[in-house]
Amino acid sequence: METLLEAPHQLLITYIALTFIIQLRYFLIVGPLHWMLWNSKFYFKNAFKLSKSPPNPKTIKHEIKLSLISSFIYAAPTAVVLEMWKYGGTAIYSGVPEGMNGWFWVILSMFIYLFVQDAWFYWTHRLMHKKTLFKWMHSGHHKSIQPTPWASFSFDPLEAFSAAWLLPVLALLVPIHIYAAFALLMIMTVNAIFNHAGWEIYPQKWIEGSWGKNIITASHHNLHHTNFKGNYGLYFRFWDKLCNTDIGLIKR
Repeated sequence: METLLEAPHQLLITYIALTFIIQLRYFLIVGPLHWMLWNSKFYFKNAFKLSKSPPNPKTIKHEIKLSLISSFIYAAPTAVVLEMWKYGGTAIYSGVPEGMNGWFWVILSMFIYLFVQDAWFYWTHRLMHKKTLFKWMHSGHHKSIQPTPWASFSFDPLEAFSAAWLLPVLALLVPIHIYAAFALLMIMTVNAIFNHAGWEIYPQKWIEGSWGKNIITASHHNLHHTNFKGNYGLYFRFWDKLCNTDIGLIKR
């Protein structure tokens, strides 16, 4: 039976396909949302504008350029893991979960992945704001002082590399259902886009309630872009609150 190392051509095909899929997903989701928020009065009627200025075409061009570069970096470790999965070399599984314990693990594994990713992001993100690293790893992302949805994937190459390998490595160690993995990718995508939208899309009652107190939204992350410090988290405000780096929300 052919192994991963004996089939480099298949790995290359998977890598190219994944890069294309990542880029296509980026444009298909970000493009319509950007139009809905900034060019249409019909959608998201109750959304609250956070950005003090309209999107700058030059900034958007920069965001798209970095996002396309990032797609090549993110696709590489994912392609390797997908090829390993074909030969049973990962902790990814499929089929119908068995009993309550099986379904419980599907949900629990998703939270484990989100928590690990959130912790990794918080500490690496905070580290990248040190002067010695900021210029090389994070300054490109922060050219979006007033972010747009196009900034959701715009990372400097070194920052993209620091994050791209985490979930693929987890998929080698922590069992996760294939459909749970797909659901996680969608959660990550929507979260990143909403948090960089320049608008608060979630209802005000959510922002003022337990959701806004614990979950990061655009009202929380937009302050990070304008202040260049604080609010370092990805999904949850847990680490920011624990480490006294939570600087609150933009108020309506």
